[in-house]
Amino acid sequence: MRVIAHRTLVKFYSNRPDAKTSIENWYIKTTSAAWQSFAEVKNDFNSVDSVGNQLYVFNLNGNDYRLVVVMKFQIKMVYIRFVGTHSEYNKIDCTNI
Repeated sequence: MRVIAHRTLVKFYSNRPDAKTSIENWYIKTTSAAWQSFAEVKNDFNSVDSVGNQLYVFNLNGNDYRLVVVMKFQIKMVYIRFVGTHSEYNKIDCTNI
């Protein structure tokens, strides 16, 4: 899968060094994958949820952080829409990101 844009993740964990390992592990696993369905993503990341409209939420670093992406399986693209703390995630509306 191709992830757009890695720099968003780097910028986030530059300010939160404890998030770096889990985010980079997610990135490496995701860019190595060729998922064709949510079930395949779920096999690799048990803590992922589908919230509709091609949006997927990953719990990272023991659920300290949330990563919201749009995943386009047909073209093998993952678009970063949000990365933040669990409490920041609770304040967003996933239908408008």
